[in-house]
Amino acid sequence: MKKWLPIIIILGLILIIGGYLASLNNKLVELDQKATAQWANVESSYQRRADLIPNIVSTAKGYAEFEQETLVAVTEARSKATSINIDPSNITPEQLAQYQQAQAGVTSALSRLLAVFERYPDLKANENFKELINELERTENRINVERNRFNEEARLFNTEIHKFPTKLFAGMLGFHEKAYFKADAGSEKAPEVNFDDLGKDD
Repeated sequence: MKKWLPIIIILGLILIIGGYLASLNNKLVELDQKATAQWANVESSYQRRADLIPNIVSTAKGYAEFEQETLVAVTEARSKATSINIDPSNITPEQLAQYQQAQAGVTSALSRLLAVFERYPDLKANENFKELINELERTENRINVERNRFNEEARLFNTEIHKFPTKLFAGMLGFHEKAYFKADAGSEKAPEVNFDDLGKDD
């Protein structure tokens, strides 16, 4: 019996460690999936904004035909932003910074566009345009909400993989720290426009 004791101990340790790793993997998978699902909500909100832009530009063209440069800038910013795709299972700081920069470009271009169109009272009075702008404002607010929620899910995941002894095994199991959205200048706020003034007579 004594000669089998070391083997029994080794097998016992293997079972204990294996059980721990299986439990740990399941826990990290759950946290990772929550962050991934929330990233999908972030992308969906940004996509909603991208979908609004062609309608805004199309409506505005009929009233502000001399603002082609501004319209083109918005369209180009949208095209650049929608061309960037991120793997939600491996969001690196570099990838997220590139994504944020492109989305900030859209925000900046929209701000300039809306500031220019303040000079066109007929456009501001257009009911379709007013509804598009209101929807844009709601979408910008939703983007901020979904970004904050993603950061929270990423924080919970990152905190877990840095705990001891989880950090000894997280990398081995294929889990790595997720990047956060950061409040870069212009990317954390909606385009600046006085929505209350839309439709009012000048």
